[in-house]
Amino acid sequence: MAQGPEEPIPGVDLDRPSVARVYDWYLGGTANWAIDREFGKMVLAAFPAGKYCARANRAFLHRAVRRLVRLGVRQFVDIGSGVPTMGNVHQIADEVAEDSRVVYLDREPVAVAHSRILLERHGDPERHAVIQGDLREPENLWQSVADTGVIDLDRPLALLVTAVLHIEQPGPDGRDLGPEAIAQYREMLPSGSYLVLSQITNEGLPEDLAKQLRTVIELYDTNVSKHVLRSAAEIRALFGDFELLDPGVTWTAAWHPEESGPDTPVVDFAHPSEAAMLAGVPRKS
Repeated sequence: MAQGPEEPIPGVDLDRPSVARVYDWYLGGTANWAIDREFGKMVLAAFPAGKYCARANRAFLHRAVRRLVRLGVRQFVDIGSGVPTMGNVHQIADEVAEDSRVVYLDREPVAVAHSRILLERHGDPERHAVIQGDLREPENLWQSVADTGVIDLDRPLALLVTAVLHIEQPGPDGRDLGPEAIAQYREMLPSGSYLVLSQITNEGLPEDLAKQLRTVIELYDTNVSKHVLRSAAEIRALFGDFELLDPGVTWTAAWHPEESGPDTPVVDFAHPSEAAMLAGVPRKS
């Protein structure tokens, strides 16, 4: 990348760790700073499986993109895309069909800056774009997607919201707006579109892992940003009345492992629940 991880990027807050940059570190990326790495080490000391959960989620994203391209999807909007690392959506999609189109969105300045660098080097401006946007503002964000000219919002697309909604999305009154925003996106999606979503859950985990996760959430709440853990039923509700592809809502590690590719992270768990995230891919009829 054009800028090393210790070089300042305008708008980047280095006084506290960043969710996106710490996640990048878990995945083995380089778009992170010392403050992020130190916090990440604290997390892994309390929750050693943390980086494997992150990589299992990344693997789910890879597999979902591959499956949807095979089903004919050629347009992807990735909300909360984070910093580019370990196989990005356009790279995975292009492995299957070279006419795919992707718009990346994030509100984190470093994620947007590094994504722009990546696309300048390895992207196609007619098929790929990155914009800064906020999940909590669906109408503004949707207009920004349309303004890129990359995505035709009248045609089916896949909306990707992976490992995002467990980060609290507070409104002016402090209430978490994540579920309401997702409901708005479901309404705006054209018929034939898909929603790809994953989130950390507080249900169904091995007892020791659940205890470690509670400690980690306290660390994030105190040092980075507030988190919201949802039950399996609450995560299913995020899909509304969309029809879920098989196998329904399941652990990220268990969603269509046969769709893994050469660049997909390989994570072996004794049981898929150790991935700590539930995921699903439903279709709008």
